Amino acid sequence: MTDTDTPRGQAGLAALEARLRQDLAWLELPAKAWTMPRTHGGQAVLDVAVIGGGMAGLAVSATLKHLGIQARAFDQSPAGFEGPWATTARMETLRSPKQLTGPALGLPALTFRAWFEAQYGNEAWEALDKIPRLQWMDYLRWYRQVLDLDIRNGHRVEQVLPRADGLVALAMTTPDGPRTVLARRVVLATGRDGLGGAYVPPLAERLPRTLWAHSSDDMDYGNLRGKRVGVVGAGASAMDSAATALEAGAASVDMLIRRADIPRVNKGKGAGNPGLTFGHYGLPDEWKWRLRHYINSQQVPPPRGSTLRVSRHVNARFHLGCALDAIDVDGDVLRVRTPKGVFELDFLIFSTGFRIALETRPEFAAFAPHIRFWRDRFAPRPGQEDGELSDSPDLGPVFEFQEKTPGACPGLSRIHAFCYPAALSHGTVSGDIPAISDGARRLGQGIAGLLYQEDVELHYAALQAYAEPEIFGDEWAPAPPPVLKS
Repeated sequence: MTDTDTPRGQAGLAALEARLRQDLAWLELPAKAWTMPRTHGGQAVLDVAVIGGGMAGLAVSATLKHLGIQARAFDQSPAGFEGPWATTARMETLRSPKQLTGPALGLPALTFRAWFEAQYGNEAWEALDKIPRLQWMDYLRWYRQVLDLDIRNGHRVEQVLPRADGLVALAMTTPDGPRTVLARRVVLATGRDGLGGAYVPPLAERLPRTLWAHSSDDMDYGNLRGKRVGVVGAGASAMDSAATALEAGAASVDMLIRRADIPRVNKGKGAGNPGLTFGHYGLPDEWKWRLRHYINSQQVPPPRGSTLRVSRHVNARFHLGCALDAIDVDGDVLRVRTPKGVFELDFLIFSTGFRIALETRPEFAAFAPHIRFWRDRFAPRPGQEDGELSDSPDLGPVFEFQEKTPGACPGLSRIHAFCYPAALSHGTVSGDIPAISDGARRLGQGIAGLLYQEDVELHYAALQAYAEPEIFGDEWAPAPPPVLKS
């Protein structure tokens, strides 16, 4: 039982929710609905459809609701299991400092800290090191509930179809069968792998799928009990996978680390400040590339706690300078050849990150060939080549896709990529906890402006028809005509 289930926890949350309602009332949030209703063929058209109900989708949905815009989010997962936190994530705690306000949108009563202290008190907050992963998911569930966000679960988007008539069609499977939803704008709040998927080196593709997994796969680590496991990589997810395998009873875990040393300094953390958050988008291309490439090339070190979680096991071994040269299969055994020798393993976990590859996602097939990428826009200096950056979409000021060939894909700019691949264009405001509120507000305010501009004639007509009187003519008496003196 958690404190949420106790009278103290329930009373604390009830008081916090009352305070949040008061804060929202004082700020006049949500704003009154103001967009112009639309229908097409008798079907109501959404102002905005959000694909994804995880942290980014929640922040965007809340922002749009507060701006008086009709938004609805769709997520393929069951309610309460959106995003990775309660599914494929395996860290014990979040990697971000507990003080970060995350998706709170500037509302103190909506922060994780307020939610935590309402149930456990200030002393417990002071004693807390980092936020437990599953507790963060509980907070996001509360966030959705307390803001009463419109999120439809069990909805899997099969096709995103931009059209020339100012609409985007979403063909999806739902608990009630196939359905097509129409929206004026679509936001892809689809996470770290939102425009592609897991990356594995080419040599993995020749291996039997029963002998390997990517660290982001949804798998039962209990099946690794008694097995010799190899983990490729040294980042946070590599440590999380290795530790989970060891805790599940793996006979051994060999960490196969290409680099001669594990990175020690998180350069991205050193770059974080309001200047970068609000200034990145306006930087020249050269500086955008230079900053992101430097952070990529330095790599992000695994958290100290995650690394100790692995090294405390006597059957965990760290092999540095141990790139994969080849992998041979002998029955159910993998013989992994490296500069440090040959490893005989029963299972291999590739913790090798993600790639941006819209062409691999069937739901994006209608528009993926028409997107302008950074490789179409910018040629880096020799020595600064970076595949992830080259493959990043070249997004406009409201995170919208842009056409590689103008006019080739009408409606493409009505799709907004609010996920990790937006980082080169906009900075890290669309997927990470530190600046997610800033990114959501930038996106929401931009969409509000676009919706108004598109309907300015209708809004002008509504302005002309507006006839609510402020005064009624009985507030004064006309003065008598002046008396003329002879």
